[in-house]
Amino acid sequence: MKKYKAVVKVSLRENILDVQGKTIEHALYSLDFDMMNNVRIGKLITLDIEAQNDGQAEAFVEQAAKKLLSNPVIEDFTIEIIE
Repeated sequence: MKKYKAVVKVSLRENILDVQGKTIEHALYSLDFDMMNNVRIGKLITLDIEAQNDGQAEAFVEQAAKKLLSNPVIEDFTIEIIE
């Protein structure tokens, strides 16, 4: 078995209102950072995994992301596998 590091980036889908992002966007504006907009907040999850190959590692992480790490109704995710 090989050891891999997985990085899962979870974010709200584009059509879902990001309340935290809007709050930060308003705060940035009040601090004179009005050149910044469309703020979106997400999660970055890193984990170590043992698998026979990178394809298997990605499949395991994808299953975990669908079942636990993200809410498939309102969130999307991307996976990066690093050997």
